[in-house]
Amino acid sequence: MSLELRLPVTSAAVPEVRRLLRRHGIDVMLCVTELLTNVVDHVGEGTDVTVRVLGMPDGRTRVEVSDPDPQALPVVRRASLADESGRGLAVLDALALRWGVVRAAGHKTVWCVDGEGEAGEASRPPGGGGLPGLPLRVTPSRSPSP
Repeated sequence: MSLELRLPVTSAAVPEVRRLLRRHGIDVMLCVTELLTNVVDHVGEGTDVTVRVLGMPDGRTRVEVSDPDPQALPVVRRASLADESGRGLAVLDALALRWGVVRAAGHKTVWCVDGEGEAGEASRPPGGGGLPGLPLRVTPSRSPSP
């Protein structure tokens, strides 16, 4: 199943989106969490984003988070034990089979593909839920982006 969420991302919205995506598995939930948190931290609280979760033919899941700032590019940092932040993209890099950034006029999309594939399908927990109180549009998607 594929879905698309459009919302102004805030620190409070991140756990709600994560709960909404629980049926897609823990890796997808964590990747979306890290990508949304990067938008909040580096683009700004309340930034309008689009989150896409796309089922791929091989059973893997592609996650895309688009925001309106093509200049704020993600960079993997090496955080020390004392650092309170800076590990998000390292987590994404460890979880994802691959990830990258597509820049376009007026926006960018950070994407990743989970490493589970068809074998992971059976272990994904059933989900559901919603985003109470958040302006959200959920649109089913037909096929993954290239």
